Amino acid sequence: MSEALNSAAAPAQDWDRPGRAALIGLPALMSMAFSGIDLTPLGQELIARAAADPEDANALMDLSVVLQLKQSRDLGLALQAQALQLQQRYQLPARSPTRDGSTPIRLLALMAPGDLMANMPLEFLLQDSDVALDMLYVVPGRPLPPLPEHDLLIIAVCESDANRELLQQLAQLVPSWPRAVLNLPQRIGQTGREAAHALLATAPGVCIPLSARIERHALGQIAAGELALASVLQDAEFPVIVRPVDSHAGHGLMKIDAAQALDAYLQALPDAAFVISQFVDYRSADGQYRKYRVALIAGEPYACHMGISGQWMIHYLNAGMAESAAKRAEEAEFMAGFDAGFAHRHAEALAAIAARLALDYVVIDCGETPDGKLLVFELDTGAVVHSMDPVDLFPYKRPQMQVVFAAFRDLLTRAMQREREFTKSPAVASKD
Repeated sequence: MSEALNSAAAPAQDWDRPGRAALIGLPALMSMAFSGIDLTPLGQELIARAAADPEDANALMDLSVVLQLKQSRDLGLALQAQALQLQQRYQLPARSPTRDGSTPIRLLALMAPGDLMANMPLEFLLQDSDVALDMLYVVPGRPLPPLPEHDLLIIAVCESDANRELLQQLAQLVPSWPRAVLNLPQRIGQTGREAAHALLATAPGVCIPLSARIERHALGQIAAGELALASVLQDAEFPVIVRPVDSHAGHGLMKIDAAQALDAYLQALPDAAFVISQFVDYRSADGQYRKYRVALIAGEPYACHMGISGQWMIHYLNAGMAESAAKRAEEAEFMAGFDAGFAHRHAEALAAIAARLALDYVVIDCGETPDGKLLVFELDTGAVVHSMDPVDLFPYKRPQMQVVFAAFRDLLTRAMQREREFTKSPAVASKD
């Protein structure tokens, strides 16, 4: 892997040949899928483009996203691998003029090969912005191409088993990086479930259930009564939550009420390793579950969405928000009163999470326990924060998302200003 981080010997890549169609990009493609547009015709068009020009990496990369959105993950990743053999750099130019007419901020993101959850979805945060984004994929066994000119670097690689080695390599690289670096890789590594518990278990106002990795055969032993649950997860008792390692969006996530139920769970999934954690009943007084998505940007919390459901496993798309005016009204109230409400109630907890993680950007999926603590489900730099919801049903969401996007844009501006002040300081100037 280390040779992949050495750009000195890398050959130039023909990533920007004149006349070649630009990258469509994740936001546009996911917005089409989100709104119910059939992506099949576009996929056929991209196939035709790739057939006419086998070196059209943009077509292959967009086709990879289309296939993943159509649930053809393996084929999508195979096409992504083909695209990355052609080029490792992909660009989304600034979509709007800068506020003061100056040159757009040039943000370079280091990314990992993988599915739509492998990297921070920066394209959504910068959609229609005045920031030019270069996405540079670090491919195992291949050196980086010559680095593009950039003002800031952000580590977009998310924490996972597949990305752990890369994050460790990047942690060795960034101290000597010639530009300011956002989201340090060693900090990203703290967002994994086990590491996050170790980091935040003692944080005031925070409830974060203990999690443990467990191999398939050990889970089978618990199912058969040959291994005690508490020997794997200290002081745990049923019900527990089980999910495959590195799973997201509810894939394979299940509440297990008794050891015997684990047998059927294992028969339904082929995975070799799982994460198990104590279930915390977070129902509100009205019997409904409420799950919140909050972005921490430069340590400050911002509301992203709230899902309300009678089921404990909430995903925004299955919570019935579009079908319930009452739920949408409550979410609108949550967003409008966020600073004085949710953020104020959990100010101590949110501040502790921000201080201990020390990430420039991270997303918290959370709830509230009956005794008023912030119940942390997941910390993730890769969670999607977007403005794709239809305006007619969710008129309150797009303005709030613009607040979030503006906060991220301000994060970039302040990072550039700090670097300029640092480079102009007498101590630095004396070394030149």
